[in-house]
Amino acid sequence: MHKTAPLLIQQCRALRRDGFSLREISRLTNIPYTTLYSYVRDIVTPKILENIKYKQIQNTNRLINFNRTVKKGRCIPGRVVIKPKVWSDDLVYLVAHFMFDGDIRTHSCTYYNRNKALISRVIFFMKKVFNLKPRLSLNTVSGVYRASYYYVELAIYMHQKSKELIEYIKQAKIKEQIIFLKAFFDDEGCTGLWQGKRLVRGYQKNLEILKLIQKLLNNVNINSRVDSTYKEIVISGRDNLIKFQNIINFSEGVYINPLRKNSIWKKKLSKRYILQKIITSYKLS
Repeated sequence: MHKTAPLLIQQCRALRRDGFSLREISRLTNIPYTTLYSYVRDIVTPKILENIKYKQIQNTNRLINFNRTVKKGRCIPGRVVIKPKVWSDDLVYLVAHFMFDGDIRTHSCTYYNRNKALISRVIFFMKKVFNLKPRLSLNTVSGVYRASYYYVELAIYMHQKSKELIEYIKQAKIKEQIIFLKAFFDDEGCTGLWQGKRLVRGYQKNLEILKLIQKLLNNVNINSRVDSTYKEIVISGRDNLIKFQNIINFSEGVYINPLRKNSIWKKKLSKRYILQKIITSYKLS
């Protein structure tokens, strides 16, 4: 080593104690960065710690900005999500179910239902349309199944499509409108006798959705009324109930929840069976 090396090392250490960065000291002394580090690595001052913290904050902010802009909405390699550009029967079915009994967040889409038949159908069509498989779980206390899809691209796409569907379905083919109605009544509907009245009811906090359902029912000649107090749509009268049964109906395997406190039947029955029961009762009365 050169005779002046010890003095140069002392100079480097003094500069480091004064808060100079390794890059600055390397430029002043012409000592390679990696060599310099071995001379001063034991020196830590408040100013050095402050500089390190500042750089860490800068790096974190750059990463956050990257995720919000460049990477936003994209999956990691190997997890590309198919995003259909046109509406189809299957896409209407899926978006409707996620609207009614689902939860679309910034990073995931989850569908909840007590009926295994509906969960199975949603999983089937999600695989068919998007080629995606869910994380499936069951709440053993409530008996509710949960099918979750953790894909940012999917969440953004479904959020956009759920808004588009509200307008699209108004002018869609009758077949697609019926699919939308069926999804609504499967998720939000029930049927039975209330104070001696035979009814099909559908619940929804959003009154605009209820008015949309009423409009679509009118398109297939089914009369209904929107109850803004109880946030529900009600179908009554023999002819309307028969039309509902023939045109829409509840899906196979969709059952009432017999554990509800206000349950009339107190046992597991399919909604289709109950609807048939109340329609048949007209002939007996």
